[in-house]
Amino acid sequence: MKFIKPLSKQKKIINIILCILFIAFALLQLNDPDGVLWFSIYFIVAIMCLYNTFKPIPRLLLILTIIALLVYAAFYFSLFIDYLKTENKEEIFGEMVYDKPYLEGTREFIGLLIAAFGIMYQLKIRKK
Repeated sequence: MKFIKPLSKQKKIINIILCILFIAFALLQLNDPDGVLWFSIYFIVAIMCLYNTFKPIPRLLLILTIIALLVYAAFYFSLFIDYLKTENKEEIFGEMVYDKPYLEGTREFIGLLIAAFGIMYQLKIRKK
C-alpha cells in the first residue's frame, strides 16, 4: 500500500473555497429550465473538490471527468464562436434572449471549462 502525502493547509483551503464556489454555481442553476442537469454537474465537481481534500480520488476518475466535461463543452463551442463574432460582448451578462442562443451556449461552454479546470486542479495537487 502506497503512502499518500496529505495536502498542505493552503491546498486544503483552496479546495474548500472551490467546493463552496461550485456549490454556489450549482444552486444558481436551479432556476433554469435544465437546472437539474447543471446543478448535478457543478455539485459533482464540488463534491470531488471536497472529497479530494481529505482522501485522494483515483487519477483515472479525475481524467475521465475532465474528458467528459471537455467533450460536453465541445458541443457548445460553435455557439461560443458565434458569440465571439458579435459586437456587443456585454450581452453575456444580461438575460437569456431566445433569438440569441449563442448567449446561453457561451455561458454553458465557459461553465464547463471552469468545472474542467476545477478537476484539473484536483489532478495537479495529487501528482507525485
